[in-house]
Amino acid sequence: MSEQQLKKVARFVELREVAVDGDDILIVGGGGREHAIAWKLRQSKLVGNIYGAPGNDGMNVIGTGIGATDIDKIVEYVSSNPNIKYTVVAPDDPLSMGLVDRLNALGFRAFGPTKAAAKLEWSKAYAKDVMRRFGIPTAEYATFTDMAAAKEYAKAASYPLVVKADGLALGKGVIICKGKREAYAAISEIMQDKKFGEAGNEIVIEEFLNGYEVSLLTFTDGEHFALMPTSCDHKRALDNDEGLNTGGMGAYAPCDMFGEELLNKTVETIVKPTIAAMQEEGAPFKGVLYFGLMVCGEDVKVLEYNARFGDPETQSVLTLLKTDLYVIMNAVTDGTLDKVNIEWSNLKSINVVLASGGYPLSYKKGCLINGLNDVDNDVNVFFAGVKRDNDGLKTSGGRVLCVQAMADTFETARKKVYDNIEKITFENCFFRHDIGAKLVKS
Repeated sequence: MSEQQLKKVARFVELREVAVDGDDILIVGGGGREHAIAWKLRQSKLVGNIYGAPGNDGMNVIGTGIGATDIDKIVEYVSSNPNIKYTVVAPDDPLSMGLVDRLNALGFRAFGPTKAAAKLEWSKAYAKDVMRRFGIPTAEYATFTDMAAAKEYAKAASYPLVVKADGLALGKGVIICKGKREAYAAISEIMQDKKFGEAGNEIVIEEFLNGYEVSLLTFTDGEHFALMPTSCDHKRALDNDEGLNTGGMGAYAPCDMFGEELLNKTVETIVKPTIAAMQEEGAPFKGVLYFGLMVCGEDVKVLEYNARFGDPETQSVLTLLKTDLYVIMNAVTDGTLDKVNIEWSNLKSINVVLASGGYPLSYKKGCLINGLNDVDNDVNVFFAGVKRDNDGLKTSGGRVLCVQAMADTFETARKKVYDNIEKITFENCFFRHDIGAKLVKS
């Protein structure tokens, strides 16, 4: 693929003259979420060059050749490149490894929580303990480091039941069990077979909550906060919420059925108490605090916290942002978020992930991606698992592309997305056909 063709494909990156006096930025990560962050930051007149660690071959950023979890090399790279004024740490792993702490200790500005604050995500047991101690509504639960004790608990439990690996598991460490046999198997897979590695040294077993899920992403500087539009992620691989759990197969924003009354209740019972709790824990949270919520009638409970932008929620939410993202990020770092007037579009946004056949298990790589040049000008394609060679862009991951569009109605936005998905092909491509379908029916 020629440079000219690549630029046409990546037109939504908003190619422009780099601001001579703008700050160069390093984005840690290389998926669809990071592409969306780069897309939004590139719109700022305050931003110069954008680097990626590692980035991907469709993001149109300056590659460093450094992996997202190689924090020693990232720190060394930032230290030896004084033109880089700001580092955006997007994925969960480098946050849990303390990358922000390392950069801050050397006087470098970075976006994202410290390791201690990010523990809300990298330890589900800790997050549940914080919620219990500070009265934040969540499902009833118990934690275990002993497999026999966990199975004894499951023996007397009511079903369905949820078994979770304590640590980070690429969004896949949650197993819903319909009966004792499934629960015993899940406990053994996580704790004995190490299906999710060291993340399964401790597990959380909690009651299954009925209702619908909502994602609420929030900018916070440790004291002040600013809500983003609500969104709804689709985790299961197949239509009708069937198949295996994935990192996310599509999302839409806002979640209109989650009305103002429920939102206000969530702010008072969940958002404010969580931010205050982390202050009291001595680990004020600065960055994006993600609340995974379950709405049960008039009750809202926390399913999980994430310590960063969600994926693929970000691809739908950030496209609605009208305010300069770099201004917001700096305010988060400086503790002045209350001084920024953040504006959002009233449009409806939806995205659908195109994945490699076999994901989230094994899948083929190196399949040529065709049709990107035919995508409509008002539709975005964010790149995730892609590599570029002389033949063009090829698949290199499970989640390959994310097709996103906005419109006055979800029906129109959804039609745009699916009409343009039909133009894109690669071997063994699959996607869900029902992202946002319930919205249109309702």
